[in-house]
Amino acid sequence: MAKRKTARARPDHYAKKAKKDNFPARSIYKLEEIQKKFSVIRPKDRVLDLGCAPGSWLKYAADIVGPAGRVTGIDLKDVDIGRGYPDNVSFHRLDILEMDEAARAAVGDGYNVVLSDMAPSTTGIRNVDAARSFVLCEAALDIADRVLDPGGRFVAKIFQGEDFESFIAAVKQQYNTRKIFKPQSCRKDSKEIYVIGMGKKQKGKG
Repeated sequence: MAKRKTARARPDHYAKKAKKDNFPARSIYKLEEIQKKFSVIRPKDRVLDLGCAPGSWLKYAADIVGPAGRVTGIDLKDVDIGRGYPDNVSFHRLDILEMDEAARAAVGDGYNVVLSDMAPSTTGIRNVDAARSFVLCEAALDIADRVLDPGGRFVAKIFQGEDFESFIAAVKQQYNTRKIFKPQSCRKDSKEIYVIGMGKKQKGKG
């Protein structure tokens, strides 16, 4: 007998809309909401997308920055940017937790925006999943600190847990403005939330 699909397994409104709009995943609408509220991505920007698979955020960001901008994606999983992606998109298959000097050189610096929609492999144990999410967010914040130009913007998804406040404090220390935002397109049962840093401070200031 076939198993009944759970509510999470069934395609919801956003999943159906993503398919109709030719995006690989429903996560596109989370970034769209963030963009409409905070304008984190701007024309001609250089954008680094961490945990970019399956590629929805890459496509969306590439459209905003236009031909004069660049969008670079990093993920453990391959993303086929040869089909349906503009020429201003590039991809590196890398583990951000194990980036060596060669990987850092390939990614480069001088970015205006760092996006992170990374999530750990979940266990269903809230504290464990939140702790794993925090590790990824720390790594994303460290990468942003190295590659973002002063004034740059940072977006990271985090699972709320014991380390949430310390991550908020770290973002606040590095950026002029810090925002916390949960898009309506997040699933109702999800503990994820987005932390947004606007105006990266120059090192040695703030």
